[in-house]
Amino acid sequence: MNTPRDVSFDDYMVQSMKDPTQAAAYIEAVIELDDPAALLVALRHVAKAHGMAEVARRANLGDKTLFKALSASGNPTLATVHKVLAAVGLRLSVTPATM
Repeated sequence: MNTPRDVSFDDYMVQSMKDPTQAAAYIEAVIELDDPAALLVALRHVAKAHGMAEVARRANLGDKTLFKALSASGNPTLATVHKVLAAVGLRLSVTPATM
């Protein structure tokens, strides 16, 4: 990833999380960490990149509901995670675990 030096990390994250391939790879890597708090941060990064209000609208969720679900103390339901991912052009999938 060759990022120009004058681009902040936050700006870079926002731009890269708009790309579905980059966002999917990021979320998949975070899932591998097996850390629910890290997954919330990743989902929040992706949602912020697409605009939280727009994601809430597309997911048919209230703004406050989305912010609360993806907050550090959030505990989103599987349905909410599914709606958020769909709102940003991603979907859940399951693959066999490697042993």
